[in-house]
Amino acid sequence: MPPSPPQTLEWLGDALTGHLRLLDQTLLPAQVSFRDCRSIEGVWEAIKTLRVRGAPAIGIAAAYGVVIGLQQNSQDRGTLTERLRQVADYLATSRPTAVNLFWALQRMQDAARRLQSLPPKEMIAALLREARQIHDEDRAMCRAIGKQGAALIRDGQGVLTHCNAGGLATAEYGTALAVMYAAAEQGKRFQVYADETRPLWQGARLTAWELMQNGIDVTLICDSMAAQVMKEGRVHLVVTGADRIAANGDSANKIGTYGVALLAKAHDIPFYIAAPSSTFDLSLETGAAIPIEQRDPREVTHPQGAQVAPEGVKVYNPAFDVTPAHLIAGLITEKGMIQPVTRERIRAVIGGP
Repeated sequence: MPPSPPQTLEWLGDALTGHLRLLDQTLLPAQVSFRDCRSIEGVWEAIKTLRVRGAPAIGIAAAYGVVIGLQQNSQDRGTLTERLRQVADYLATSRPTAVNLFWALQRMQDAARRLQSLPPKEMIAALLREARQIHDEDRAMCRAIGKQGAALIRDGQGVLTHCNAGGLATAEYGTALAVMYAAAEQGKRFQVYADETRPLWQGARLTAWELMQNGIDVTLICDSMAAQVMKEGRVHLVVTGADRIAANGDSANKIGTYGVALLAKAHDIPFYIAAPSSTFDLSLETGAAIPIEQRDPREVTHPQGAQVAPEGVKVYNPAFDVTPAHLIAGLITEKGMIQPVTRERIRAVIGGP
């Protein structure tokens, strides 16, 4: 059996003195190193700097972050509610696009309101159980997504993916990569093409590494090679993840995903998105309302610390783009396949207004 990647994140210890341990993804693949987050500032920094990344994993980290943020208030019922609001508001500023962050923070606040009659220490312990439940639910959701999507892959096919939507981005199994893991567990043999995913190279650093760790046949390509690889007939379907999906199916994912979807359409290749129900933001009518994070220009001019552009050049660095629903063949969720991608079908599968 191939080696399995180390755990992306875990809670160590009890509710009042424990902490969050993260696999530092900024150091992969050259170094496997863990980072212990013992303060709310440490959790915020880890999310902001992509030490932990991927919408589901960000949500899980934020839930644990709420517990860490309350540990110093375990003796004072009077300030616990206000401290919870401050912690949630602070963590919400770490990254704007991934809806799982806000979903998890809201869920923790809702749980706290139900638990407000408990003594502070018992309330914090109960909130840790809620965070663990979010973590466990994500594991189950990822497995269910894999089961739902595995039938899309047939023996001998080529599958292209963009960015990283595997165990490194979730509790353990992934979303887009869960489809591939499930297909491999069924005995199917296929080839994965992983886009490098500039400017932060999540495909090269993370997806290629993770798939190799799990014994999946993977070939790394530059982002600019995707069209040629499709033209040569090497790709039969595309599967990516998502960070936020609007009510009409428009989907935000790592920058470059929209371009891949356009290329897939041009080559008559089905383009799928795999995501849990927590990634849907039904309060947004279309993808035009999804906030797009703008990141440090040095990610473009100095990738991995090496200068590749002249000093002072202007840089535009959006971290995400939005793929319109009409380019998406189906949305693979733990609740079932959404196909065709329409507002009505989303409501039928996910629920909501």
